[in-house]
Amino acid sequence: MPKRIAHVSLLVPDYDEALAFFTRIGFECREDTDLGNGKRWVRIAPRNADTEILLARAVSSEQIAAIGRQGGGRVWLFLETNDFEADYRQLQRAGVCIEAPPRDEAYGRVVVWSDPWGNRWDLIDKRGSDRDIARE
Repeated sequence: MPKRIAHVSLLVPDYDEALAFFTRIGFECREDTDLGNGKRWVRIAPRNADTEILLARAVSSEQIAAIGRQGGGRVWLFLETNDFEADYRQLQRAGVCIEAPPRDEAYGRVVVWSDPWGNRWDLIDKRGSDRDIARE
């Protein structure tokens, strides 16, 4: 089996709050297993995605301080879409912080947004970008 990144952990203050947010923006909960002592194994992902996010409830002071800053202030999560307008409207309805209007770049249509904890994301539609044209 080839190697792949299966999960990326995301520190959150509360499992249920995070699940509610992510399902509101179109992610699905793939697993929510109680591990005891307040710990859960919670895997979420956009529908049909291979890589998943593992929601990790922050418990130590170091983890709590890192909530929303895992990318050091940079965009560090990239959500690709093939229906930019619909997904952009869904983010707006969910009340996420949109940093600036969508823009067209060489790599596709993009908008920077933040989740409720301050993590910065890109929503990207790469259709028609130079990278997609080079692959054809």
